[in-house]
Amino acid sequence: MIIVLCMSLSGYAQNEFSSKFKAIPLKDKNLKVKKVIPPKAELPKNTSAKVIKKQDIPLDVPKINFVNSDKITKKAENSEVVNYKKNQNLGSFKTGSLTAKVRYRDAAYVDGDKIRVYLNDKVVEYEVVLDGDFKGFEIKLEKGINKIDFEALNEGFAPPNTAEFQVYDDKGSIISASHWNLGIDYKATLLLLKE
Repeated sequence: MIIVLCMSLSGYAQNEFSSKFKAIPLKDKNLKVKKVIPPKAELPKNTSAKVIKKQDIPLDVPKINFVNSDKITKKAENSEVVNYKKNQNLGSFKTGSLTAKVRYRDAAYVDGDKIRVYLNDKVVEYEVVLDGDFKGFEIKLEKGINKIDFEALNEGFAPPNTAEFQVYDDKGSIISASHWNLGIDYKATLLLLKE
């Protein structure tokens, strides 16, 4: 079916090469085509050009090594290490709710970030690949402290491990919403205090 369709279309596409084709004759055979020659551009003459001789170049030019510069090295170390090469405290929140719904997703470029989720130091989700849609779970809150840890298993293609998270109570009201930037094997910790 496809071959027949292609052959029929190619037959119509090549009409200009058939024997029925005739060129359109010129209206006036005595018409002469003029060739237009662009005018020659005159470049301005530079009479003040100074010829640089070898002895005019100073030989004592200091060499600067930007890689070993203290300012650049200190700034790079501080900006990257301080931002995500440490554990992060996501805050502690009081609630009277019986349950809490925890949701998370990749906050920046979806690049294959993976996390492990703990509730009171016990694994709840062994390995979660973060994408653009929210994933999560619902927990029954125990009286007192409920500690939720998000551990970065990798940093994806674009470091660091980034995620947005939201925590809701049993009435659907938001308890907390924020984000984290973590290096590999570091944790972001959220505390829910049930009254």
